[in-house]
Amino acid sequence: MNKHPIFGNRVAILATKHHKETVIAPILEQELGIKVIVPQDFDTDRFGTFTRDVKRVGNQVEAARLKAETALSVTNETLALASEGTFSPHPTNPFIPCNREIVILLDKTNEIEIIGQAVSIETNFSHRVIKNIQEAQEFAEKAGFPEHALVVMVHPSPKNQEEIIKGINTTEQLVEAVTFALKRSESGEISIETDMRALYNPTRMKNIARATHDLMKKIQNACPNCDFPGFDVFQRKQGLPCAYCHSPTELTLAVTYKCQKCGFFREVMFPDGIQEADPSLCNYCNP
Repeated sequence: MNKHPIFGNRVAILATKHHKETVIAPILEQELGIKVIVPQDFDTDRFGTFTRDVKRVGNQVEAARLKAETALSVTNETLALASEGTFSPHPTNPFIPCNREIVILLDKTNEIEIIGQAVSIETNFSHRVIKNIQEAQEFAEKAGFPEHALVVMVHPSPKNQEEIIKGINTTEQLVEAVTFALKRSESGEISIETDMRALYNPTRMKNIARATHDLMKKIQNACPNCDFPGFDVFQRKQGLPCAYCHSPTELTLAVTYKCQKCGFFREVMFPDGIQEADPSLCNYCNP
């Protein structure tokens, strides 16, 4: 075990109820020398659910930050971790679902916040309106069932929690849930979707691990001026020139790194390793 000079031998509270400690804790305990603890009966569903019965508090970063801050307030510790995931169409291909995971570290002693992230098209995120058991089984097969659990709910919008059945991971449970929802449905249609909670979705859990590794890289990236951890991108500047017409594009031209402790900053040109953009990504050449 490596003990980081700032984090070694400290306790970090992980705000989760969905077993994220199985992938987050081993990485940070091994690399930083901290002890990760999950508080008892900490209900993260109050900050938002994928099934939309509880609206998420703020944006992705704000929700993760609030989880971490709340965990600190109920434990009186000074170091906290939390993660938050989103699912949306891929920015360059709207027909492909994309999973963005972040893992946030809050350190009240040193007054720093460091965020790791992973963006991946490796996800089974999907939903469908169905009318019978056969359609449910077809959906399940494509969704990686039963390793990946499912959610069934009355369509178009459930009236209460009873009409949302989560964590379905056996054929018997699936048949029972579909039969129940169809009986409650006035339209004869119900909704089926992938259960995106981490403990029921191994693919998402892998992306959370990737975000944790990214967090580690950012922690280990020390400020050139004061050697404090978390020297990270503070600002991105668009305008990478088109290779054909040289007009500025929306691609990144430069990034600015900034230290949260001493305020030192450094601009890095062409951070993606390319000095010109493909003309297909130029709004002038390819409007």
